Amino acid sequence: MTAVNDRTDSGADLTNEEIFAAHEGGKLGVEVSAPLASARDLSIAYTPGVAQVSRAIAADPELVDRYTWTQRLVAVVSDGTAVLGLGDIGPRASLPVMEGKSALFKTFAGLDSIPLVLDTTDVDEIVETLVRLRPSFGAVNLEDISAPRCFELERRVSEALDCPVMHDDQHGTAVVALAALSNAAKVVGRELGSMRVVISGAGAAGVACAKILHTAGVGEITMLDSRGVIHSGREGLTPIKQELAEFTNASGITGGPAEALRGADVVIGVSVGQLPEELVATMADDAIVFALSNPDPEIHPDVARRHAAVVATGRSDFPNQINNVLAFPGIFKGALDVGARKITDGMKVAAAEAIAAVAADDLSADYIVPSPLDPRVAPEVSAAVAKAARAEGVAKA
Repeated sequence: MTAVNDRTDSGADLTNEEIFAAHEGGKLGVEVSAPLASARDLSIAYTPGVAQVSRAIAADPELVDRYTWTQRLVAVVSDGTAVLGLGDIGPRASLPVMEGKSALFKTFAGLDSIPLVLDTTDVDEIVETLVRLRPSFGAVNLEDISAPRCFELERRVSEALDCPVMHDDQHGTAVVALAALSNAAKVVGRELGSMRVVISGAGAAGVACAKILHTAGVGEITMLDSRGVIHSGREGLTPIKQELAEFTNASGITGGPAEALRGADVVIGVSVGQLPEELVATMADDAIVFALSNPDPEIHPDVARRHAAVVATGRSDFPNQINNVLAFPGIFKGALDVGARKITDGMKVAAAEAIAAVAADDLSADYIVPSPLDPRVAPEVSAAVAKAARAEGVAKA
């Protein structure tokens, strides 16, 4: 089957009238799956028939997965503090984005989901809220929560709940970046283990990218934040950055972007900081540039191509879009299909490998990941994630 590789419309010609009309009344609704056309239907779906099902679940709580939608329901949870490129806009203004996320879950993985926007930024309160709501859903997609709180929140929610939990801004980006880098390395004839990768940005996505690339065996990782290269001798490191310093920068590079990029094989931009052309020009031959800030990449793709063999962005109007929708629908579907208690690093790497494999037969400099609209992606990712969950012993089925 030939892969889909369409360059899509950037959306530049959209009108406000068209956008607001599409959102009027929201983008979601509830679809009834049981017939309700007769008095008998009512008696089965509601009273008195439903009482039998409720009694059965009361006697055996595990039956809830079979006789309700809980095991197929993802809670999309946000406090509205880091929404797209809009920043801290609050829970109400974040709701259209969360509805969109739920629509993607349904469209690409057939999973029901419900947006939950919380009017608090207190980690304790968010954790307690989700613990109390746990009987109502089967998984949690944390979304658009500011760093560094997002790291603690994901850890604590994962520890508190016996179900899959993932902060997509971290791990969705990281999974697709790993898939893209694996294929880009093949295009330029390199092995991941021989590469030095610079990650520009040490926020949610940057930290997750560093961790998954380290797990995947990338040769060396150099992290950049607004103060320069992260290294163990630098003063004032946060606990997260101190952790990064322990497994990155094996060469002991100090300084800023100029020192980090000189001779580097790959740069992954996940921040608002710019990547000047003169610094990209100092990278190694056949360099790889992922400029993922959206809508304004750290360096324009056409400029990056003057010096790099492979270029990717977060935008839909250039080749090689690093889009989280390639990852999160299939990851959650695979986890829920086997009743996984959590989403492990191995499951994320398996998802990346599955995404990369979909594009493997048609690789080129302009095609290192499949289109988000490629119908093969979510099924392949979910199957790989389910297999990894069983292998790691976190699956019920």
